[in-house]
Amino acid sequence: MTSSSPAITAAALAKTYRVGRGKPPVHALRGLDLDLPAGLVTGLLGPNGAGKSTTTKILTTLARPTSGTATVAGIDVTRDPAAVRRRIGYVSQGTGTDPLLTAEENLVLAARLRGIPAADARERARRLLHEFGLDDARGRTVARFSGGMRRRLDVAAALVHRPSVLFLDEPTTGLDPESRAAMWAEIRRLSAEDALTVVLTTHYLEEADRLADRLVIIDRGVEVVSGTAAALKAGLRGETLRVTLVEPDATAVRRAIDGVPGLHDVVVETQGTAGSVTARVDDATAALAAVIAALTAGGVAFGAASVSAPTLDDVYLHHVGHSFDAGLADAASDQEGVAA
Repeated sequence: MTSSSPAITAAALAKTYRVGRGKPPVHALRGLDLDLPAGLVTGLLGPNGAGKSTTTKILTTLARPTSGTATVAGIDVTRDPAAVRRRIGYVSQGTGTDPLLTAEENLVLAARLRGIPAADARERARRLLHEFGLDDARGRTVARFSGGMRRRLDVAAALVHRPSVLFLDEPTTGLDPESRAAMWAEIRRLSAEDALTVVLTTHYLEEADRLADRLVIIDRGVEVVSGTAAALKAGLRGETLRVTLVEPDATAVRRAIDGVPGLHDVVVETQGTAGSVTARVDDATAALAAVIAALTAGGVAFGAASVSAPTLDDVYLHHVGHSFDAGLADAASDQEGVAA
């Protein structure tokens, strides 16, 4: 059940890092605006370097913005960071549990650090271990946990004080498909059963599509577009035509397909000896035949060709101008690893 008031807001949020004498500053955020509803899973989607983790660090009070404002649960993150921290849970990209302690000891410690009395901390730890399917591992040291078990324990530790907002920063990175699916199920359960507001940062398109009630696509530190996954895909015209290229010359490819009727939002990408040409088309059959004929006539070597319904990658391509997997320039890709 969602609230009429937003759980998180941001206005003209900017963050600039100074990386060294004689080097240009890194603009991780460039005036980001957010208005995230309560009680939903909101996905912050973008490739590495887009500004997702920087946004999370500011909203969780781990970094201060260079300019702009932000509130979480109605509290300004710079004016009263302690009050914000009491209302949030945060799971970072790295594990936050002690490998030498047992699962139960980790949760009791997390609760005690939050000021919860000892008896209540033990009760809360046991309840969370049950909810996250870790009952049988309660007495096992975390060093003996699998990656999926450790991530579930990380999320459980972030919930010991019953926060109203949970931040998950790339929670399934490095997990195998089975563990990733289990984590997805836990996130959906938390949102549905506990009316918890979840902010999920991810660079997995399938994860964003499956989990998020609402998406905010970020690129180069600003919001590109937002909405439900279904609405964003429905907003694209026609179908997607994609042809893989072999040892492509981008200029030759553009010259070959220039003038082919029925193509919209044409993007040619090259990466070493591979590449692709992607376009929106209204008449898939006619466009596919015409593009293949044009590439053949232009002497352009190509591989597989396909036509599909719109995907989130197509949404990203349409609004940003390059595919999701293409990533960003080297300078931008370093943004989120710079120390605050």
